[in-house]
Amino acid sequence: NGNAGFQQVLERLESDPVCQRLSLKSFLILPFQRITRLKLLLQNILKRTRPGSVEEVQATQAYDALEKLIKDCNENVQRMKSTEELIYLSQKIEFECKIFPLISQSRRLVKCGELTALDFNTLSPKWKVTTRPIYLHLFNDCLLLSRPKE
Repeated sequence: NGNAGFQQVLERLESDPVCQRLSLKSFLILPFQRITRLKLLLQNILKRTRPGSVEEVQATQAYDALEKLIKDCNENVQRMKSTEELIYLSQKIEFECKIFPLISQSRRLVKCGELTALDFNTLSPKWKVTTRPIYLHLFNDCLLLSRPKE
């Protein structure tokens, strides 16, 4: 988004009839779609092979290798999504002082959401309750509480 030249070239390529008006994202997703189709094809091949035959052994090995590849791809996609979440969060959060680097290979965001903090004013003769929004960010290794800038 920050590179105007890249955006122009991308728009020109995506509008080209050769690309069939497909976006870059669709081309990036195609290999994953093909892998899952290959898994279905191998399942059908395994159904039609004779039990105990050489073909069944080879198809089973291919199926196991493909399943491992799919598992690795899914794990890498999850890792990239987690890293993207951390990058987005680090751009939104402003620390008064850097306590720790928010983006880390081992850190991932588990849950986040808005909460309401209740402040009880005990100095007043009447119990006055004030509320303010705070945000909770639960990571796999720490808990971060933040509040909106005033």
